Amino acid sequence: ATPPVQARDDGLILFSMIGTRVLLPYLLAIKSLHAQLRRGRVVILDDGSLTADDKKVLERHLDNPRIFPIATVDVGPCPRGGTWERLLTILDLRRDAYVIQLDSDTVTLGPVPEIETAIARGHSFTLRGAEDSELLPLPEVSARSRAAAAGNTTGRVHVQSAIEQAMEQLQIPGRDELRYARGCSGFAGFAPGSDGRALAEAFSQEADRLIGRPKWSEWGSEQVTSNFVIANDPGALLLPYDRYMNYW
Repeated sequence: ATPPVQARDDGLILFSMIGTRVLLPYLLAIKSLHAQLRRGRVVILDDGSLTADDKKVLERHLDNPRIFPIATVDVGPCPRGGTWERLLTILDLRRDAYVIQLDSDTVTLGPVPEIETAIARGHSFTLRGAEDSELLPLPEVSARSRAAAAGNTTGRVHVQSAIEQAMEQLQIPGRDELRYARGCSGFAGFAPGSDGRALAEAFSQEADRLIGRPKWSEWGSEQVTSNFVIANDPGALLLPYDRYMNYW
């Protein structure tokens, strides 16, 4: 019953990967954000399950959004699945626009001045993965991750912990003083730029070398890469946790 979004080709893309199961929560997520920003156009990555009726609903409510089929995404040397297609599509789109990645399990409850400022200044942003998340040089990331893992007695190592422990060994030609932050890719902004995909692919190939492709292909590697790309963008912002909370 809410009025349709009016799309604007103004340099902002509101992007999500969705399927038929999350159609209604996605509409809540996208409309609640757009109600605050009042700008941008919607682009969607179809996970392969959107029906013809779903697409009619999206067309009506979101002003005929562009919809990419997931099977058409070229992942290059990166893993397939685990939302990698989502990240790589974002990094292609950001060549010409500011792209906000929005998960369907988010809701915007009030004004978002930090987002508006980030867009205006051309700065990328991400949710914090935890209240104490911060931008760190890679050797410190590895030191903290190893310390946190020291108490793990289960024998199971999450892909995020595995690559964070190895980050101090990361080597990407032409890129010095690399940084990382534990963020959450459920809500993230990618400022316009041309080298995002190249950096993501180089990072993924290094992760393959450091922890092996089977481990790197596990769920969570895309979020690590999203965090890494944003952390190394100029002026990257970790959103204040008291206003942009990641609810566990």
